[in-house]
Amino acid sequence: MKIGVLALQGAVREHVWALQACGAETVTVKGREDLAGLDGLVIPGGESTTVGKLLKRFQLWDAVRERAQAGMGIFGTCTGMILLAKGRAGDNEPRLGLIECEVVRNAFGRQVDSFETELAVPVLGEQPFPAVFIRAPYLINPGRQVEVLATLDGKIVLARQGKILAGAFHPELTGDLRLHRYFHDLLRCGED
Repeated sequence: MKIGVLALQGAVREHVWALQACGAETVTVKGREDLAGLDGLVIPGGESTTVGKLLKRFQLWDAVRERAQAGMGIFGTCTGMILLAKGRAGDNEPRLGLIECEVVRNAFGRQVDSFETELAVPVLGEQPFPAVFIRAPYLINPGRQVEVLATLDGKIVLARQGKILAGAFHPELTGDLRLHRYFHDLLRCGED
């Protein structure tokens, strides 16, 4: 299983480590040529407007969309969730639109409002998942094909549509590999 980590911003090294610990071959993705042969791609946190601009500057925007539509899985965390979702009324930022949800940015407050919590994620087992929220978004208005995997205070913070997985928080900062393993297994099983 070959999984790339978009290396434009965010905790790239931590995602690479987690994926390797799950048994994946990893590459860092800085240009469209790096997408060749990938089964999956992780889009880490960062600043969504900046990452969106960099995706276009490095000619990755259309290439990522095309690869996803051809079956490549994507796991977007925080900024990755924002980019994967469709837009929202009043929000003119471009989105990859690969998961049938709208997104609310910075929905849990500013940087100083960051927090950690124990999150119930039934697909990962009974033990709560340690979730780190940093200027986190959440999803609204999920489409019929979207499976909501976790909520916090009624807000969607983890969801999947086929091989597209979107999380509002930062699993790479916790040392708990269950969510990276879930993504790895999702790609291996070829579910859609």
